[in-house]
Amino acid sequence: MQTEQEQDKATLLVVDDTPGNLNLMHALLKSRYHVLLASNGEQGMQVARDKQPDLILLDILMPDLDGYEVCKRLKADRLTQDIPIIFLTAKADMWDEQKGLEMGAVDYISKPISSKIVLARVKTQLIVKASADFLRDKNEHLELQVARRTREIQAVQDVAIMAMATLAEMRDCDTSKHILRTQHYVKALAEHLKSHPGFAEQLTDQTIQVIFKSAPLHDIGKVGIPERILLKPGNLTPQEEAIMQTHTTLGRDAIEQAEQSLGLQVEFFSVAKQIALSHQEKWDGSGYPEGLAGDRIPLAARLMAVADVYDDCISPRIYTAGLPHKDAVRKVFEARGSHLDPDMADAFVEIEQTIEAIAKRFADTPEDLQRKMKYMAYAIAEEA
Repeated sequence: MQTEQEQDKATLLVVDDTPGNLNLMHALLKSRYHVLLASNGEQGMQVARDKQPDLILLDILMPDLDGYEVCKRLKADRLTQDIPIIFLTAKADMWDEQKGLEMGAVDYISKPISSKIVLARVKTQLIVKASADFLRDKNEHLELQVARRTREIQAVQDVAIMAMATLAEMRDCDTSKHILRTQHYVKALAEHLKSHPGFAEQLTDQTIQVIFKSAPLHDIGKVGIPERILLKPGNLTPQEEAIMQTHTTLGRDAIEQAEQSLGLQVEFFSVAKQIALSHQEKWDGSGYPEGLAGDRIPLAARLMAVADVYDDCISPRIYTAGLPHKDAVRKVFEARGSHLDPDMADAFVEIEQTIEAIAKRFADTPEDLQRKMKYMAYAIAEEA
């Protein structure tokens, strides 16, 4: 059994094709270090990968693979790239030493060796390595801590976004899981459009992720709509319709106030404002609140409009059932060029099976509708 002192010894690997040199180095180093021996370059590389020595003493003049090539391969290998290498060789030209150091070696000792010089330089490089290992471990620990805290903060943000979106959705008794379905429709559609020449430049992975996170806030402005209008079972009067349409600007203003409170311009807020304000715009310019048409409608809002049309069709209401999937897809296609961006509508039809799977995954349950009805009855009583 090794003593604690022996366990603390550094491990050195000596790679040399001459048995006499291996014996000499082993005798010199064994009292201070654990010594591993390899008689050729291939064997040396394998031992380095398997045993992970603290330092390698490497001969240059070896058959098959010389020391330069071994050094090159070790530095290219993620498992061995941080192991310091000292060349120990009869090649004593200044050019040879320069080449060795440029290849990544930390030192170069010419033969015939001086025992004291070898021991001193090995000790120095082990001290340097210990310091480098400490700093690297410290940095890795800090990076892990930062990554963990970033994930925690992101999780809190995601929960806060969904909580606000759900609050707005709870007041609209037409649908239950609308925000989840539309969020995933939008992502699936955007992912499909990445390969479309008209959208590839805009729809990067980062942009799609931001749109996905922003999508649940598209109806946040409904929080500001009176319940007598929001919950009205029949058709709205023109005056009530005008009030209902203000949910787009109310949502944009609410997000803008949050952005101003933060004091920073964040991509998430910009996209969320676009979706909240413009998701009711129509491709032909007949939508609201600004009557935008065509490409003037922000990309994220156009994606949301497609998702909204489909989900509006399939969603069961308190008094009526939703349309079957095929009929809803037909409605989307019929709206191309009038309500919806034609390229987006076409793409939506192309991925209709994916869309149907999302709709089934987040389908409203009977319990969802019962909860909505209870809330509606309570809200109407309070309004009265």
